[in-house]
Amino acid sequence: MQYDKVKDKFASLIERFPVLRKLFYLLLDMLLLRQWYVKREIKKYFPTGKSLRFYDAGAGFGQYSYFILRQFKKAEVHAVDLKTNYMDSFAHYAKEVGWEDFTAQQADLTKYTPKERFDLIVAIDILEHIEDDVQVLQNFRKVLTQGGKLIISSPSNFDESAKFTAEHVRPGYSKEDICSKLERAGFIIRSFEYSYGKFGQIYWKLALKIPLSMISKSKMLAIFLPIYYILFYPIAFGFMLLDYYCKNKVGTGVIVVAE
Repeated sequence: MQYDKVKDKFASLIERFPVLRKLFYLLLDMLLLRQWYVKREIKKYFPTGKSLRFYDAGAGFGQYSYFILRQFKKAEVHAVDLKTNYMDSFAHYAKEVGWEDFTAQQADLTKYTPKERFDLIVAIDILEHIEDDVQVLQNFRKVLTQGGKLIISSPSNFDESAKFTAEHVRPGYSKEDICSKLERAGFIIRSFEYSYGKFGQIYWKLALKIPLSMISKSKMLAIFLPIYYILFYPIAFGFMLLDYYCKNKVGTGVIVVAE
């Protein structure tokens, strides 16, 4: 599926109606299980209220920059993405609400190394899009402070659908592959876990695969989404909780924390 086309539709909507941005981020939190995992790891290592230098690599819609800027009052956030439309939209929003410690840069992560150093870097669903992923990890290592953390979310080698996603250059990571690449780049693995296990797969089909397939076929079908989610989201939410709290032996996603 061409997920970028669907994401572009949402980006266009919040650009036209800025008041919808907070609602959009709330919906992402409700619908994207990976955000639950990533935010749990952030909270585990970085107590809110303290200062934090944050590098949002492959920032996308800016939802993690938004989270950090709201949770950490002394945060300095630097967002980087190859695409400018989403990031420029968020930069404009950040300026309007007075977040002066937010900066953005269009860049290729295989070639870009910020001048600053950071306590936390997140790379959420980006490495599977980049051929030279080891170079990106080495660039991250150069700008991470001593004891700083890198959090990665990516499809795993158990994700059959990732093999058919047009924007991916690899079908997903095995535990051995991602951990060996991180260690080769100079990192120590602090934790590894699978997300989107058997319960997460049911949630994903109910909450994302079916409705996204609907609106990708016809915009007119979008008018039925509220009814669909009223009926099926409570069920999907239950499976999200099961996936989040039960340790998955395997899963279609990986969550890695490296130091």
